[in-house]
Amino acid sequence: MWFFILGRLAMAFLTILATTVAVTLLIHLVPGDPVQIMYAQSQGTTPEQIEAIRHGLGLDQPIYVQYASYLWRLAHGDLGYTIRGHQPVLDVILQRLPNTLALAAAAMVVAIAIGLPVGFMAAWRRGSWLDTALMAGAIAGISIPGFWLGLLLLLVFAVDLGWFPVSGTGPANLVLPAVTLGLSNAAVIARMTRSSMIDTMRQDFVRTAEAKGLPKATILRRHVLRAGLVPIVTMIGLQFAFMMGGAIVVENIFSWNGVGRMAIEAIFQRDYPVIQGFILAFATVVVAVSLIVDVIYALVDPRIRRS
Repeated sequence: MWFFILGRLAMAFLTILATTVAVTLLIHLVPGDPVQIMYAQSQGTTPEQIEAIRHGLGLDQPIYVQYASYLWRLAHGDLGYTIRGHQPVLDVILQRLPNTLALAAAAMVVAIAIGLPVGFMAAWRRGSWLDTALMAGAIAGISIPGFWLGLLLLLVFAVDLGWFPVSGTGPANLVLPAVTLGLSNAAVIARMTRSSMIDTMRQDFVRTAEAKGLPKATILRRHVLRAGLVPIVTMIGLQFAFMMGGAIVVENIFSWNGVGRMAIEAIFQRDYPVIQGFILAFATVVVAVSLIVDVIYALVDPRIRRS
């Protein structure tokens, strides 16, 4: 088990290292002079000031020197400073990251609470009208664009009915964004659960349990559900990482003060240090979630860690 964890940690480290290379190259892939683009809205910036800014950002040095300097600063927790306000990028990200994680976690609770029972019920009654109706609803949930669903929920429950706030960051403001982000992912989990449960029901140990005369409810609860959850755990972990990306759109619709909204603001303001910090933080969270999922997968299925 420890060799399995060490191998996954090595892969996670290499992934984050590759992300630092991409983050370093990002500012050089932008067409034109990135410093002039960043300070295009500043009035009265002289060429000497532009050159001083370029020197302060280290953009006048060779690319390998910039990368080494970036790794050194990164090892000391320095992600640079924002162009607007000159605040530490790490502090800005850490201030907003908990809001995004809370949104993704709440959306995952919604997705699991809806997706698992729907998928399990569809598998139990496979081939019936209930199975068809549930899967048709799942397909509709996947097909509906998140931004359209968010605007619809905002119009109905916040504007017309007034049950929830229109915008802001707080417990009451979390409901609509979490439902918006969770419904489409609930559809994915429902389809995955149905497929996994049906495959498990066809296994020999399930037929053996049926031959012994065990009640169907007992077979589904003790045998089918436990064995069928292995691939679903992996899917849930991947969906959580996907929600981190989908939160960018949802946060801007509901004015949720998370890192997704921060990234959009940084793009419009051409604040490249913030964009670089966001990419690195997002990649780190995704890698960490994938690592946790791999470990849980290995604990649930011994064949994975033995391989």
